[in-house]
Amino acid sequence: MKTLLAAYSGVKKGSGSRFLSALQGLPSAPWLSRSKLVKQLQAISVLQFILTFLAMGIAATVLLLYLLCTDCWVISAVYIAWLIFDWNTPKQGGRRSAWVRNWTVWTYFRDYFPVRLIKTHNLPPNRNYIFGYHPHGIFCFGAFCNFSTEATGFSKKFPGIKPSLATLAGNFRLPLLRDYLMSGGICPVNRNSIDYLLSCNGTGNAVVIVVGGAAESLDCAPGMNSVTLRNRKGFVKLALQKGADLVPVYSFGENEAYKQVIFDEGSRWRWVQRKLQKLLGFAPCIFHGCGFFSTESWGFVPYGKPINTVVGEPITVPKLEDPTPDVVEMYHTMYVNSLTTLFNKYKTRFGLKESDVLLIH
Repeated sequence: MKTLLAAYSGVKKGSGSRFLSALQGLPSAPWLSRSKLVKQLQAISVLQFILTFLAMGIAATVLLLYLLCTDCWVISAVYIAWLIFDWNTPKQGGRRSAWVRNWTVWTYFRDYFPVRLIKTHNLPPNRNYIFGYHPHGIFCFGAFCNFSTEATGFSKKFPGIKPSLATLAGNFRLPLLRDYLMSGGICPVNRNSIDYLLSCNGTGNAVVIVVGGAAESLDCAPGMNSVTLRNRKGFVKLALQKGADLVPVYSFGENEAYKQVIFDEGSRWRWVQRKLQKLLGFAPCIFHGCGFFSTESWGFVPYGKPINTVVGEPITVPKLEDPTPDVVEMYHTMYVNSLTTLFNKYKTRFGLKESDVLLIH
């Protein structure tokens, strides 16, 4: 019992090494082996990430409303006052925390798949960047781990560059969740927020945009190598207006995390998904992973497949206040070609066949 308490204490204090040392003192039992416990800790770290994004904001809202009806109403009143005062912070660079980005839990998250970050070129810190992240997957595990935590060593590999992963603006209207997201350097994917980062925050900023968005998540499944990009040109126009270099990023293995039921285009169920996507801002996917204790059973835990995120060569972009459609089209074509080249160069290294091609939708 003392050993278990020591292990728990190690996790609370953020000391992964202390926790693993405590595990060595556990009795040897086939169901309580050190390797299995570590694997389950990794699964828990991934589950907490999923449940946080899905439930924290709603749970915090319900709790605040409940407290307003109790003798503890002052807690809700103070937080609501703070929320009003702090409302525009997500659109003004946010409030990132190096402490949160370096939590030990993110190393367990990284090692579950595992997630790796591959650097191909230097990024000078005297420029700003827009990273186009592909593909979306179900939960963007690679994007979160690489750009919203330091588990894969982003700051060491790209010194002087501050990544800001852009996500749904609606998340920043939910109490507590907004603060949690900002602590990791996550920002709303809207014009005001991105304008601030690329125009009013100096240089060395990298805004990470999952270009395919919710629409792309409807087509992600193991073995699928497709991206929604053909008509996504807004991020290119924004890069031109701000003079921010475009950087293609491809995560091999992102689509392997879950198995999904993919409905044919034109079918009734795909029509329902599209309508709900426009209404809710995200795509309601029907998917499954594996169970917590067994990979043979169905569950909510993603499959532990490697996710290798390759950051490609930056495309130098001039600053044009009002780029013409032809100029936007030219740089969009350059970006598509660069992403395709990146995919073809690294696909066999990360388990794909030479004959596999990247489909651009």
